[in-house]
Amino acid sequence: MPKYVTLYNWTDQGIANVKDTVNRYQAAKQLVESKGGTIDTVLWTTGQYDLVVVADFPDDETGTAVALQLASAGSLRSVTMRAFTEGEMTGIIAKMG
Repeated sequence: MPKYVTLYNWTDQGIANVKDTVNRYQAAKQLVESKGGTIDTVLWTTGQYDLVVVADFPDDETGTAVALQLASAGSLRSVTMRAFTEGEMTGIIAKMG
């Protein structure tokens, strides 16, 4: 399954309702799981980003659909990166010829 690392920042709405952040995460986790994905790691952080999430999805389209659905709720802005395991990277390098 494709793996993604997402860096999140709270919007004004998100920080105004910061006490709900764990509940929002639980709802997001349920959404991800309902689409066949899993959240491997969630970390609340200090510094440039407010949360870091590592998640797997069945395919890129599903991952994108979930990201758009989460963003449309208005509490988060995100930067998402497609990530590769060691095995996937080995396969990518092999295709280089």
